[in-house]
Amino acid sequence: MYDELFDLSGRVALVTGASKGLGKAMSVALAKAGADLALYARDVEGLKAVKAAVEEVGRRAEFFAVDVLDKACIDRSVRETLSTFEHIDILVNNAGVNVRKPVLELSPDEWDLVLSTNLKGYFLMAQAVVPHMISRCRGKVINMASILGAVALPTQVAYASSKGGVIQMTKVMALEWAKQGIQVNAIGPTYFETPLVAQLRNDPERFQFIVDRTPMGRWGQPDELAGVVIFLASKASDFITGQTIFIDGGWTIW
Repeated sequence: MYDELFDLSGRVALVTGASKGLGKAMSVALAKAGADLALYARDVEGLKAVKAAVEEVGRRAEFFAVDVLDKACIDRSVRETLSTFEHIDILVNNAGVNVRKPVLELSPDEWDLVLSTNLKGYFLMAQAVVPHMISRCRGKVINMASILGAVALPTQVAYASSKGGVIQMTKVMALEWAKQGIQVNAIGPTYFETPLVAQLRNDPERFQFIVDRTPMGRWGQPDELAGVVIFLASKASDFITGQTIFIDGGWTIW
């Protein structure tokens, strides 16, 4: 009985930002739980590697070169995905960027890049995918937020603003689609050892600050997102919507 709650066999998951880091880890985790994968990102070489990793665990994967700020590209790719897989059961909005600068040094173009990618990109993907889910009266949308949607750190004004927006977007989407069989939740990770934060990991002072600030005393590992993404994608979370689950080693306890 309990195995069935987390079994994703027969489901198709679409993951954006799937070519590396947390996107790759979540894609492989969903595959191990039984899902087939539609992999979206701009990095084609990275997508090829993730496709191979998914196929290595016995699931089907197809990749699509997608810019989440290009609505025409998104709409075309979603149509191609539906033609290939026939349905999309799970949408993981994960593509994101960050520019770390003090408020007074951040340029308007840098602000626009971060807010557009991390917030508008999720909005455009949901607009393209969710009508199909509604037509089937079921679907799971998982938005990647961050602890910085709830706490503040210097040089993170654009990223924190975008992730706070993701948390509120998740609530509104959940409210609008609750009676149509769609659950929308968010994951709020802390600092995980991925390419996106390589600069911080290579800064001994900053690295140690994060270790000291985390009650568990370490950074997260990408594989540690597996449980929560499978949970939110599966039957086990059918009565949960509009929530953000922080995967943070206790950071937000403070």
